[in-house]
Amino acid sequence: MIASQPAPVTESVPAPSAGRVAGRDEDDLVTGFVAGDEACLAVVHQRWSALVHCVARRSLGDAREAEDVTQQVFIAAWRGRAGYSPGRGTLAGWLIGITRRKVADALSARSRRAALVDAAGAALAVRPQESCSLDGVLDQVLVEHELARLPPPQRKVLRLAFYDDLTQPQIAVVTGWPLGTVKSHARRGLLRLRQAFDPAPDRDTAPPRA
Repeated sequence: MIASQPAPVTESVPAPSAGRVAGRDEDDLVTGFVAGDEACLAVVHQRWSALVHCVARRSLGDAREAEDVTQQVFIAAWRGRAGYSPGRGTLAGWLIGITRRKVADALSARSRRAALVDAAGAALAVRPQESCSLDGVLDQVLVEHELARLPPPQRKVLRLAFYDDLTQPQIAVVTGWPLGTVKSHARRGLLRLRQAFDPAPDRDTAPPRA
């Protein structure tokens, strides 16, 4: 009898992941990042987010603002990755350059917000009968106020979605959170904002059911 041949052994190849990319040298990592490899983005964020956050916090003196700036830096780096040239300096140095610009933007925005609130308050105090003309300004202030009251994870997800126009999968890459976690924070944050701006009618004043 002819012995039966053993079945060929097939080896499954795992999908690319941040863990596998982390083993690359920096040149390969930069090449993948510039080419649009999201796994490389995750490793770049893992390696240099602490440095970016440290620079931002020292300049701003506020941990929450520094966290927001850190996210903005990596969003800007990802969107502008085609403009990075290794011949002009290291990737870390390029990220710090973006950080300085984002810090300057944050300081300017802080000043504008303070001036906006002061101007709105002064206008309401001097001409209360014309307060309706300030509805747009006040709405903006109220939205910022309600966002600031959300738990940090929900606030981060909604700001990345609304202000930076990121999709939920992109938010998952930038934050390092599972996609399900991002979706959960978005759903809960939206629910809390809806409750803040459109509270349920009081039971004593609600119309009776038919």
